[in-house]
Amino acid sequence: MRVQVLFCSKGGNTRKLALAIAEELGIKAAVIGAASIDPAADIIFFGSGCYGGRPGEEMMRFIEENDFTGRKVALFGTSGGGAGQEVKLMAAALKQKGAAVLGSYHCKGKAFLLFSQGHPDMADLDGAREFARDMVRLG
Repeated sequence: MRVQVLFCSKGGNTRKLALAIAEELGIKAAVIGAASIDPAADIIFFGSGCYGGRPGEEMMRFIEENDFTGRKVALFGTSGGGAGQEVKLMAAALKQKGAAVLGSYHCKGKAFLLFSQGHPDMADLDGAREFARDMVRLG
């Protein structure tokens, strides 16, 4: 199965999840602005941090500019509160563009030096690795 991991991360939290997922799957993760969709990918993992209650602008632009008809996607994200709003908004946008969302994973990420210190932690990263395995089994 061919898999792709694309992410945007301003503070490094989502990057940590992307690298854990990619490592678990034996592939490399790519920053969204420097990547394109692999036409042979069976599953595309998309990850973003949460900025003002929304996914990163680069991520939303990438989703808007591409066609995901018939594509299977898996979503992950980080936010100071860990509520997953960024993942919910990516899911809605991708579904509108024709994607089938297999599942999602989100956790807390350090924000503003005050919130969620120490996250994502080892348990969060282990959860991301488990999520990656589960999504590949579903795909």
